Amino acid sequence: MYSVRVEADFAAAHFLSRYHGKCERLHGHNYRVRLWAGGEDIDEGGMLVDFAVLKDALRRVCSSLDHTNLNDNPVFSDNPSAERIARHIFEESAKLLPSDAAALLFAVDVYETPASMARYSPAQCRR
Repeated sequence: MYSVRVEADFAAAHFLSRYHGKCERLHGHNYRVRLWAGGEDIDEGGMLVDFAVLKDALRRVCSSLDHTNLNDNPVFSDNPSAERIARHIFEESAKLLPSDAAALLFAVDVYETPASMARYSPAQCRR
């Protein structure tokens, strides 16, 4: 099994509307995002998937979230947890990739801090 990972960053504000504690107040994070792909076969050039293709898709999705209030994005239902952000990034990245590359995606990690991360991986892709 081969695995590749690309990273991107974005800064955004949010608050957790169904949480009782300090995170229910508006605050921000410098998010680090890791997009993972994996598969059994590599191409004749020796690659599973071109890093540039993955990076372009991930950066485009992260750019759409950068310097926004995530609570204003309807996809998060006014409760943009790291888990929901990870799923959104996974799904939107897959839409931007060629179908052969999208089929290799298996996870997105979203770090709110260096020590706090949420991962989204569809059930059929868990590795």
